[in-house]
Amino acid sequence: MSQEIVQKRFAKPLSAARRRGSPPNRRRRDVEAPALSRSRDRVLISSSLFAFAGGLGQLGVECAKYLREKYGRNQVILSDIIKPTEEIVSDGPYMFVDILDFKGLQKIVVDHRVDWLIHFSALLSAIGEQNVSLAVRVNIEGMHNVIELAKQYKLRIFVPSTIGAFGPDSPRNPTPNVTIQRPRTIYGVSKVHAELLGEYYYYKFGLDFRCLRFPGVISSDPPAIFHDVLRKGNYQCYLKPDTRLPMMHVRDALRALSEFLEVPNEKLIRRVYNVTAMSFTPEELADAMS
Repeated sequence: MSQEIVQKRFAKPLSAARRRGSPPNRRRRDVEAPALSRSRDRVLISSSLFAFAGGLGQLGVECAKYLREKYGRNQVILSDIIKPTEEIVSDGPYMFVDILDFKGLQKIVVDHRVDWLIHFSALLSAIGEQNVSLAVRVNIEGMHNVIELAKQYKLRIFVPSTIGAFGPDSPRNPTPNVTIQRPRTIYGVSKVHAELLGEYYYYKFGLDFRCLRFPGVISSDPPAIFHDVLRKGNYQCYLKPDTRLPMMHVRDALRALSEFLEVPNEKLIRRVYNVTAMSFTPEELADAMS
């Protein structure tokens, strides 16, 4: 599908909610997404300093580039435990820090007067299922570290979530923002934990916590299904032909994230939102490429 189609499908649900936020103790109405307008009401964050935890993952590098283009090269600090490439180092500030090292994270926040924490550190589904104890440490203890830092230093914090936070009992098409979740992977469980912990810190301490549940993201890394079909003429997919999955192009995901960060805190009706773009099945994808 073309990028134009992706953007058209993406634009509508993101603009669905235009309701002013209510006090924490007032019952809130379910909406599909926050008001991501470019109006005069949006937060001016052009001078903010962003620090990424787990910044060398699928979305971290792309998001850092996106925000650097928007706010400036030195306004974004990437951090991870991976040795960066020359390109990463030349693109802007990079620092080594382990998500489990509270003091190391604290030093970055204090020394660089960080305003926003973007928390991408996580072991994803497949790896997490192979090493559950490590996933608990990285995904859950790591979340505790960054949210405590955000509270202690009055930072704003964004934590991505996923459709993996839902389970087989969750309603579909549409899936409400607030519904039964019950995931069956440690990755999904850790994301539900992060969502609830962030909401708790918002109600208890007034922390500006924000979270988007992303679908599958088609990133700039070559997706095997496309390249194998073009090069070899076939691709072996483990999904059933009629399995429909929500997907999103990485540029749309980054636009959603960036605009979500700019929404004034008082305009947000909730702390965690679903975000969507398009859905297709393996069979539909194969037909489109044939």
